[in-house]
Amino acid sequence: MLDPLHLAKRLIAAPSVTPATGAVFDELEAMLAPLGFAIYRFTRGDGPDGSDEAPVENLFAVRAGPPGSRHLAFAGHLDVVPPGPIGGENGWASDPFIPEVRGELLHGRGAVDMKGAIAAMVAAVADVPVDAGTISFIITGDEEGPALHGTRALIDYMTAQGIQPDLCLVGEPTSVNRLGDMVKIGRRGSVNIFIDVDGTQGHVAYPHLADNPLPKLVAILAELDALTLDTGTQWFQPSNLEITEITAPNRAHNVIPAAGAARISIRFNDLHTGHSLSERVMAIAEKHGGRARPVISGEPFLTEPGAFSRLVSAAVEAETGIAPELSTSGGTSDARFLRSVCPVIEFGLCNATMHKRDEAVAIPDLAALARIYTRIARAALALEKGQ
Repeated sequence: MLDPLHLAKRLIAAPSVTPATGAVFDELEAMLAPLGFAIYRFTRGDGPDGSDEAPVENLFAVRAGPPGSRHLAFAGHLDVVPPGPIGGENGWASDPFIPEVRGELLHGRGAVDMKGAIAAMVAAVADVPVDAGTISFIITGDEEGPALHGTRALIDYMTAQGIQPDLCLVGEPTSVNRLGDMVKIGRRGSVNIFIDVDGTQGHVAYPHLADNPLPKLVAILAELDALTLDTGTQWFQPSNLEITEITAPNRAHNVIPAAGAARISIRFNDLHTGHSLSERVMAIAEKHGGRARPVISGEPFLTEPGAFSRLVSAAVEAETGIAPELSTSGGTSDARFLRSVCPVIEFGLCNATMHKRDEAVAIPDLAALARIYTRIARAALALEKGQ
């Protein structure tokens, strides 16, 4: 097997703060090409740097198996979140883009989320024979950002080319306390809703000459905060609505503001859709004289427990000795897009240090993850069609 530690170091050493382009994709291509993968890279987005339309690079790689064989896709992202300061009491102990081994830990931005997992995927497929079936990589540089020109664009490309994986494994860091303790078989949906209430500015001593928007905004938020959306389902925790921002453009203590605004975020299970929740919030806002603008980030999905989850769990248990919990907890990921293509499951490294300073992965976990991915690939490609 290829050494996943060496591969992870190469990827970490190529800085790729979201949106990612260039060198980090060069490294991945250099890893996959010798393994027989045909590689297609493209850039989507033509806006200025720092905008949601900034250029994003994507990579699709495929190694074709025998005609009619099963097709397993590995999916993930090479972009990372900004690392923050280096040095000092609150900074990194070392340069986040110079991979450093200290004891049994590999430190560097992306070690956990998720360059380490992609390195493990590459090492894994090197141990899967070509005649076992078709394997592909769906890799974006836009997962940590707005996610407008990343996995969605890759799906567009695959659809145009008639490429249809049977199963997809996403390498997000799903493990919590130790490698293998959790596998994600679904995710809740997400919608952010922006609420605005207009009024008429005036002096607080003359309220009859003004129209204060804030009592209306408070009434909207109070009604929303009192909602119980549901009590959960077999596989999903209860949906939750959170007030995440309240603002009023008023810097003077004696002025009734002209407007008030708020933002709420709803994480919801499969008892709802983004559209149904948006309409509910919009009706409450309008009742109190406001208006609401929803932005739906993703719908909930569930890959029903079955052959795919069983083989993933079996691979994890064979290498770690523990049976993973099947879960739908946590935030959103690009699996929310890939679920429209084929059944998708997420499994990866321990997530305790992701997005934090001194992000690090246990080196034994990297090797174990590569072996788990090899087992998953072999078993997934051996499934009968339709399973």
